[in-house]
Amino acid sequence: MTDPTPAAADVASLTFEQARDELVRVVTELEQGAPTLEQSLSLWERGEALAARCEQWLRGARQRLDDARAQTEGDL
Repeated sequence: MTDPTPAAADVASLTFEQARDELVRVVTELEQGAPTLEQSLSLWERGEALAARCEQWLRGARQRLDDARAQTEGDL
């Protein structure tokens, strides 16, 4: 297994809100059109990493809710 790139490591440390806000910025920048293909690809890759981070946070939140519901139902 290879070490994560610095950008991926950076994304891994973001909160949900930070990742979401940066993802919005990246999407806006992509919609406006980056000056070069290389910049567009870099933005796209960053956006993919940010989206994955948001999904990771959401899966974790969903699991916590499911666990809380199961605990509540178990207490009844």
